[in-house]
Parts: sequence; structure tokens; C-alpha cells
Amino acid sequence: MTGHYPAAARTFRPWKNGGGETAEILCWPEGAGIDDFTLRLSTARVAASGPFSAFPGVNRVLTVIEGGAMVLTLDGTDHPLAPGSPPFAFAGDTPCTAHLVGPPLLDFNVMTRRPLQAQVTTGPLAPDARFALLLAPAAGLARLDLVDLDHADPNLVAALTGTPAIAVHLPSAPRG
Repeated sequence: MTGHYPAAARTFRPWKNGGGETAEILCWPEGAGIDDFTLRLSTARVAASGPFSAFPGVNRVLTVIEGGAMVLTLDGTDHPLAPGSPPFAFAGDTPCTAHLVGPPLLDFNVMTRRPLQAQVTTGPLAPDARFALLLAPAAGLARLDLVDLDHADPNLVAALTGTPAIAVHLPSAPRG
């Protein structure tokens, strides 16, 4: 497994409902598909309002990175999300509809199959995270590059400490 997943290498693919595109960053175990992953990290371009796909048995955490805002409706409750909002965790099997408020947006999606649950935070990167989606260029890496901190060079991890990032913490991380 590599320690670096460059943003420039991502390929976006259209959603079935046409409301956006997703670029998978990594999926564990290696070779797993959408129905049998343990961990999946991706970015998505959300261009239109509409329903989210259901993922039974999966925990999700969504963070809006840039662009406009959206309101997620789950069980009749609205949850506004925008750049700068804290990450939002929800069950993938709960019906969810997104309503775009303003221009299209880019988000970061963390999905874990239960019982695994990711903790996702934003702010200055601490070295205790497992993954970091960089929100600013640092240490020769580009904005929106993903770093697997367990597999990165320790000098790189030290250089990234304090960089604005979305950090993914896994209590008992699967090994890719």
C-alpha cells in the first residue's frame, strides 16, 4: 500500500442518478467493490439535488470541502452542510436526500462497514490520525492529496503536522 494518493490521479465517474460524480480514493480490502468494502474514501462533485444511494450496514461521514452548501434530510430532519461545517456522520441505510443551496460542491466521503466507525475532524493535522486529506499544499504535496499516515515516511508526517486537513481516525484500522 502506498502512503500518498494524489488528487491529480483521481478519476471522476458519473452517479447513476446523474446528480454528480464520484472519485474513489481508496477501498479496503484491496479489490473490494461497493458491496463488500470495509473502508472506502472518496470525493464527490454534487451538481444537483436528489436522493443519496443507500448503503445498508455502512456508516458514513460527509464533509463539504468547497463550493456551495447543501441540506441533507434524514428522517424528516434537515442538516445544513457547507464549506467549514463540521463533518456529518449518518447511517448509510437511512434514506437521505440532498438539496443543493447555491452552486455545485465538492465533498469528502468516508464510509465504513459496521462495526467499524471512523471519527472525522477538520483543522490542523495531528499525527495521531490514520488518513489526512490536505486542505492546503504542504511538504511538496498538493491540496486535496490524501496521505495514509501509517504508511507515509515519518519525516513527511512530521512536516504535515499542523497543516489544515480533514483527518480520519479509525479505532481499529483495517490494514490494506
